[in-house]
Amino acid sequence: MPALRLALPACAAWAGAWLVVQAPDAGLDAGLLAAAAWVAAAVALVIVLVTRHPIAATVLVCVAAVALVSSAAAVALGARSASPLAAAADDRAPTPVVVELTAAPRRLVTMWGAAASSASTEPDSNAGRPTASLRFEGRLVEVDGRATSAVPVSGVVEAVPADLQLGARLAFVARAAPSPSAEPEAFDLHAEGEVAVERPPPWLAWSGDLRTRFAETAAQLDGDGGALVPGLAIGDTSAVDARLDDDMKASSLSHLTAVSGANCAIITAAAFAAAAAAGLRRGIRVVIALVALGAFVVLVTPESSVVRAAVMAVVVLAALAAGRPGGGVAALALAVVVLLVVDPWYARDYGFALSVAATAGLLLLAAPLSKALARVMPTPLAFVLGVPLAAQLACQPVLVLLDPAIAVYGVPANLLAAPAAPVGTVAGLIGCVLLPVLPSVGFAAMQVAWWPAEWIAVVAHTGATLPGGRLAWLADAPGAVVLAASTALALRLVIGPPLGTRRRVGVGAVLVVTLAASVGLAGGSPLVARAMRPTAWDVVACDVGQGDATLVRSGDAVALIDAGPDAAALTRCLDLFGVDRLDLVVLTHWDADHVAGFPAFAGRADVVVHGPLDGDRSARVLDPLVAAGARPVEATAGMHGTLGAASWQVLWPEPEATPGNDASVVIDLAAPGFRGVFLGDLGETAQDRVLRSANIDDVDLVKVAHHGSNDQSGRLYDRLHAAVGLIGVGADNGYGHPTDRALDLLEHSATAALRTDEMGSIALEATGDGFAVWSERRGGVGGRP
Repeated sequence: MPALRLALPACAAWAGAWLVVQAPDAGLDAGLLAAAAWVAAAVALVIVLVTRHPIAATVLVCVAAVALVSSAAAVALGARSASPLAAAADDRAPTPVVVELTAAPRRLVTMWGAAASSASTEPDSNAGRPTASLRFEGRLVEVDGRATSAVPVSGVVEAVPADLQLGARLAFVARAAPSPSAEPEAFDLHAEGEVAVERPPPWLAWSGDLRTRFAETAAQLDGDGGALVPGLAIGDTSAVDARLDDDMKASSLSHLTAVSGANCAIITAAAFAAAAAAGLRRGIRVVIALVALGAFVVLVTPESSVVRAAVMAVVVLAALAAGRPGGGVAALALAVVVLLVVDPWYARDYGFALSVAATAGLLLLAAPLSKALARVMPTPLAFVLGVPLAAQLACQPVLVLLDPAIAVYGVPANLLAAPAAPVGTVAGLIGCVLLPVLPSVGFAAMQVAWWPAEWIAVVAHTGATLPGGRLAWLADAPGAVVLAASTALALRLVIGPPLGTRRRVGVGAVLVVTLAASVGLAGGSPLVARAMRPTAWDVVACDVGQGDATLVRSGDAVALIDAGPDAAALTRCLDLFGVDRLDLVVLTHWDADHVAGFPAFAGRADVVVHGPLDGDRSARVLDPLVAAGARPVEATAGMHGTLGAASWQVLWPEPEATPGNDASVVIDLAAPGFRGVFLGDLGETAQDRVLRSANIDDVDLVKVAHHGSNDQSGRLYDRLHAAVGLIGVGADNGYGHPTDRALDLLEHSATAALRTDEMGSIALEATGDGFAVWSERRGGVGGRP
């Protein structure tokens, strides 16, 4: 099939980028790999010139695509190693930097009042405005006062305006830590001291102002519909709470709030049609459509799925301008290659993968699936059902890498929500654009968008609460491969050329056996784990993905330190280890990866010790727990108590601490068989302050801070000298956790790193001379003195 052959160079480029960006992590030279790819391309060219064979030409294009992305990756990796920040990162020396934001930051903590600890290029511009702790992504502009190559960086800054947007510049003194080469950001930065803020240039500033105004106006709309309107229109999900977000994911509807090709198509089609109605020539229409598309990308910020969709739209528009409209598969393949050359790290981006998979599914599967369904149902219904089914089938192998389960009600939920999504998107976009010029009309359009948004929320909540909505599946790459193969077999039966009876029965039998084996292994795994888990355990690091949840038991009393990001995962861990009641819960701080799993123990907790309150973020968690009977207690250094035969003491935070990672509750727990320290998400500076303020010496166990990030104090870990370091971390988490630096610090302090991403839930039993260790994925793995 010609259309599928066009996809081969894109697949080759994707595989090449995936491998080359992680070459330095494996000790390989990316430049040599790129040179080898060009040599292979030269050989392929000679073969083509000699043989003139079409297969040789296809191979040449594939190898050339690999050479292009390999060269781009090698150049980018060279810029990382040559950056003046690399030497400073090796020494962990504070260095003045200027960073330009390449996306809207992610808010971690928000405070109201004057931004006393921040500085601005506009005097007093932040007084009385909300300030925040923000996770940012950007590019280096200056290092130590000198302009530098624009390598990508990420990090956290405290006490800056909460409405920072794309294009703003931040100047601060940072401690930098190099990230693994496979991560898109070259360095992770942690700001020390004041942060100077420079607003974006006017051609970018308008987008931030419009996004902020749109979000503030949407907040006047009621319920979940009001929270979803900005997501449907411009992909802004900041108002979506944890419950709605979980239910959208459980019902396979979260893609509706991710800006995709549909949004880009609406914008370009509307601009093109308006230009045509004005009688403008085709070339001018294309230019106007491109300008409108560019403005939309700036408005929604250039996430990977947005950029993919925009580049594909540009390819199609270029074909229209040339009078040679191209097929969708060709446009998608060219967009993938171009984007991987521009940024080879897209090859490792799940959002990019899902966007490409969904588009490919719509292009290749929607029509034949709809025709097949039309044989057994009315044609209009078949075509309505065929679109979400095609997208879900194409995306599901990628989705199981993120969550090893299949949303059983995903297709019906999409069928119910699909008619509402375009209405909400278009009405919301109209409202967003009209707010600055016609506020009343813009708000009226947003009220129209509220109705379909509220309907989508109702569908999401209903789908998430129905029984049997989650079908367990094999985890990681084996699960993705088996599901892709099963999908291909099913599609072969449904939309492929007719098969003889014997072959059809054979393919069907293979499909049934594959599905039964996969579901059986996935569903049986928890039963096997429950049967083999140890009954005598003292500490359990629950596998809750990218987050923390640690159980501690002394006698019949059980404590839970943090609740992870996912109530279902935490419930599974509690059930696995037979925990029905919690005598003590410690919520170290209010980030979702530490508290969002709270519904798992609502009504089953007696006392909740927590960090500094943080307005709505803490209220969303504490209020339901208190209503269910828990007693809340705010922790400060010096607080102490007992858990069965164990005693515990709060080492941190100090009174009146500002909410955030560095105000995490730190617990020092002494049990009859061991002593452990649990560090929450403390950064290096706060860890050093704990070291100076608390009486800490050798312990047996440490819960490693912040999932093994770079922001660690070697002095603290050397003082603790723990036998075991527990790291709660999710596979392919996007942050590079645990980092090489964190693992090196643990090795230097003779601490064995035990990771939930590799071992699943981990149970420890104190034996008097160390710990007996059991893990969900490896069983009994021995002990360590």
